[in-house]
Amino acid sequence: MKTMKYGEKAIAEAELETWENPAPEEDYEVSLEFPEFTCLCPRSGYPDFATIHITYVPDRVIVELQSLKLYLNKYRGRYMTHEEATNAIHRDLQAAIQPRSLEVVGEFNIRGGIKTTVRCSDQDDRSQ
Repeated sequence: MKTMKYGEKAIAEAELETWENPAPEEDYEVSLEFPEFTCLCPRSGYPDFATIHITYVPDRVIVELQSLKLYLNKYRGRYMTHEEATNAIHRDLQAAIQPRSLEVVGEFNIRGGIKTTVRCSDQDDRSQ
């Protein structure tokens, strides 16, 4: 029987946590970058590697960074398209922190000669 290592256990139990915004009266931008993102291709099973960029303007709460790191690591064993992964991260962050604005960009490494960038934003620019 394989014993789960403490890091594996922390990742398996990870949930996004929040802290109170220290300056809720201010409109300021938080930019986060996670260059070690991985998920699995649902067709081949090969790993897909990406940098996840998160930019948000907080409202009442901010995301706690350790919980975000563990949450993002939960994807490494999941079979997901680039689009599905990026949209899921956006959706979960939106629900957890309810920011004034949020953008999540999945910048996936080149595979098969194609580089994929998926951008999820709650700001709709199509009317311009």
